[in-house]
Amino acid sequence: MTPEPLFLYTAPSSRGTLSCVTLFLASVASVCTGAKDLKDLTMSRRCELTGIGPMVGNSVSHSNIKTKRRFLPSLKTVKVASESLGQSYSLRISNAALRTLDYKGGLDAFIVKARDEQLSVAAQRIKRQVKAKLAEQAAAA
Repeated sequence: MTPEPLFLYTAPSSRGTLSCVTLFLASVASVCTGAKDLKDLTMSRRCELTGIGPMVGNSVSHSNIKTKRRFLPSLKTVKVASESLGQSYSLRISNAALRTLDYKGGLDAFIVKARDEQLSVAAQRIKRQVKAKLAEQAAAA
């Protein structure tokens, strides 16, 4: 059974050929990736661990003219190692979250205490794996 596309977007490339981007139904995508809706599948300027995103404010000139502007978070793509799982994961996190990871003692200690609403889909998957592994180690001991 092949999923039906939600919509099809065709954009011309610089070479004159057409490239197609197809987004599938959210229900089919949620089965494959664990996403709740299409917003979870798109890439955004949002930290995967803390959930911090763009904020809105004003640029104020010398003559006190105010124009809207966006304050974007300082994001980096970082490989973070999980000690209990023995793997490293590539996450797009803010610099403040990276400092918090160092302070808390690593990815495992941070992600177990983090709220699910703040975490991205990939981070929630890592959290479930870490919790399962820690429960397995506690049962064995």
